[in-house]
Amino acid sequence: MWGLVPLYWPLLEPAGAMEILAHRMVWSLAFVAIGLLVLRRRRWIPELIRQPRKLGLIAVAAVTISLNWGFYIWAVNTGHVVEASLGYFINPLVTIAMGVLLLKERLRPAQWTAVFIALAAVLVLAIGYGQPPWISLVLAFSFATYGLVKKKINIGGLESLAAETAVLFLPALGYLVWLGASGSATFGSEGTGQMALLAATGVVTALPLICFGAAAIRVPLSTLGLLQYLAPVFQFVLGITYFHEAMPPERWAGFSLVWLALVILTWDALRNARRTRSEALRLTAEAAEAAATTTASGSGSGLAQAEAPLPVTEPAPSRPREPDPR
Repeated sequence: MWGLVPLYWPLLEPAGAMEILAHRMVWSLAFVAIGLLVLRRRRWIPELIRQPRKLGLIAVAAVTISLNWGFYIWAVNTGHVVEASLGYFINPLVTIAMGVLLLKERLRPAQWTAVFIALAAVLVLAIGYGQPPWISLVLAFSFATYGLVKKKINIGGLESLAAETAVLFLPALGYLVWLGASGSATFGSEGTGQMALLAATGVVTALPLICFGAAAIRVPLSTLGLLQYLAPVFQFVLGITYFHEAMPPERWAGFSLVWLALVILTWDALRNARRTRSEALRLTAEAAEAAATTTASGSGSGLAQAEAPLPVTEPAPSRPREPDPR
């Protein structure tokens, strides 16, 4: 669904990126609120209200994802689908860089190699474009920042989306009301079909996130990470085959370097996951063996004590009776 969503945004024209973004916020909250009511998930709201720091982080996440959504819609509708796909290819590498710079995480040699190759790719693309690939970088950094903030918020996907869209609801609704009052809104002026498509942006936004949240607890993390590459792959293919965007040699060179970095990164992640799993199995086997040995030695000691003969105490010898002095 994320990979095919570039086909959806052009259907909403002549609505601009800002109007589509505002509708996306408003209708996403409506769709998610219905989902929460059906699932009867309301306990998290009072808990969240009592945590000002978490509310602040949700506001930051809301602003960051709005930037990402708005830029992505604008990129698709202005013929930059391929460059947008590059942003989501770069995103895992930006996330790793943020982990090093902000969270002081340590990288393995293969991860460092992937990061440096990605930097070389950006340099190649910048030379080819005559400027840095700003669309790709904005999308990559905004989504990586969103992921970093979400890591600190640590609440469910559906609840987090509801909170984020609730923060954005009033500004988005106010913007739509202003558009309507000024006569610039397309909602209602382009027929019921376009109205339905704008309202369906809530489903288009929320449904992939709900599926992602459901998959996250069922699919191994390494598999989930690989599946996330499908979205930019689909976007890239659509950009070339459906939107007929140009792919000059320097763009192919930059993309090839990014793909090489991702191959190295994926190989390293799978190898590390396999090594961690083997180590965990080894430690589990050693712990089970140690527990069995302890149990066996304890049982043997108890059995030896049970079978040991009880000490025999002989009666004290009787003393001869002294004659009666009478």
